[in-house]
Amino acid sequence: MYSSSLSLYFENAAGRLLEHPDQYVIFQYHPGKRKFTDLQALLTHTGILLRRNNWYKLLGDQRLMVPFTEEESKWIVEYWLDGPQQRAGGLYGAILVAHDVFARLSMSQIMHEAQAASLTYRLFENEKEATTWLRQLP
Repeated sequence: MYSSSLSLYFENAAGRLLEHPDQYVIFQYHPGKRKFTDLQALLTHTGILLRRNNWYKLLGDQRLMVPFTEEESKWIVEYWLDGPQQRAGGLYGAILVAHDVFARLSMSQIMHEAQAASLTYRLFENEKEATTWLRQLP
């Protein structure tokens, strides 16, 4: 799946963050229900990692993700779209879509909100296409 050249930055019950040598973050959700505070911590650390490295690209691996709760969806929209995570040039996200159809729907609702923000994203079924897209970005 992922290369051994990756460096683990953060992990909790919601997921893990990996630093890719091609200068992007891999944000990988763990399967199963998660605590809201775990998701908040994971997203907060994502922002810290992006800012620390001055990166603007991420690979969101949602393949094993369960649907977002209403509370999670609201917080994600407010945190990522209106919060300090946004950089002047915006963020680019390659999203590996969830296997669970309800998780896909909950993500679709959030991405609808993202259209008004500085977040450019594409949805992918496989990792190779997603990483190819990230690498071709400036």
